[in-house]
Amino acid sequence: MAAMTRSFDLRTVSGWFRLIALAEAVSWAGLLVGMYFKYLGTPRTEVGVKVFGPIHGGIFIAFVVAAVLVGIAHKWGVGTWILALLASIVPLGSVIFVMWADRTARLTLAGGSAMVLQPGGAVPETT
Repeated sequence: MAAMTRSFDLRTVSGWFRLIALAEAVSWAGLLVGMYFKYLGTPRTEVGVKVFGPIHGGIFIAFVVAAVLVGIAHKWGVGTWILALLASIVPLGSVIFVMWADRTARLTLAGGSAMVLQPGGAVPETT
């Protein structure tokens, strides 16, 4: 449980990115369910799309902005940037990208530290 708490540590840039990626995936799922009921469900209704469409749109933009900030903080290469941006388009891709980025140490800095958010900006974590 401690590893999961550390993963979503909102004092770190990577923790915020993970949380936004999870929210993006959940909003995608809500939008997909809404589209099912709009086009195939019985009764047909647009409520799900009207609710989850704007929510997903806002979280999608937050994911892209967070990916840019995390990519700068962690000095990602071009390939990682492309994968992050593609992950924002594919349903549930954001979570898959975060899992891959964690496994390949793209969400930790050299030496295993994380960027911690401080009032003056993000600084390397000292533990």
